[in-house]
Amino acid sequence: MDLDHELGHHADTSVWAAFGDLMVGVLGAFVLILALALVTQMDLASRLEEETRQRQLEAQRREALERALAGPLASGLISLNEGRIGISGSVLFATGSDQLHAEGRALLHSLAAPLASYLATRDEMLMVSGFTDDKPVRGGNARFADNWELSALRALTVTRTLMSEGLPAGSVFAAAFGPQQPVASNEDAAGRALNRRVELSPMPRRARAEAAAASAASAP
Repeated sequence: MDLDHELGHHADTSVWAAFGDLMVGVLGAFVLILALALVTQMDLASRLEEETRQRQLEAQRREALERALAGPLASGLISLNEGRIGISGSVLFATGSDQLHAEGRALLHSLAAPLASYLATRDEMLMVSGFTDDKPVRGGNARFADNWELSALRALTVTRTLMSEGLPAGSVFAAAFGPQQPVASNEDAAGRALNRRVELSPMPRRARAEAAAASAASAP
């Protein structure tokens, strides 16, 4: 009887030891899961906080740009959309030309000073982008090989004009997009007129290399 009692006691001890080990394992797994959940929650909260901060900074940036360009915006000759300043190609150039209209030169003159001040206070650069519609350059126009060259020379013309009006050379650069990235359908004259444009886009200096790479990647 003593032997049976001792065996039973040993079996009970083994069962409780195994149960204790199991509970320790379960508790450890629960603590690990809880820790991972807390870390994930903290990471999400940090990301949300950063995203909120970035949205606030972007809103402040756009408000500052709108204030800086209040006069030209009021004239209706430029538009401001998502931080990009849009100028209709017809305001600046005749069709198939990279020579500025007098009206276009006057407009760029009015933009140069507020843009220079805005860029200096925020340590940003200005990307001048040229765009065309999808209609091929007329065969009789030997000055341009294609729409890419036309958009590039228009962007350069605007860039050089802004520099001549006081914008520092180290704060502006040109990019060409040709018929890519249309903002309207090229199926009608009204849409094509919207696509023939120049955009001025303030951006952080570190974004210049990315913008230049994107422009180069989209070239034929």
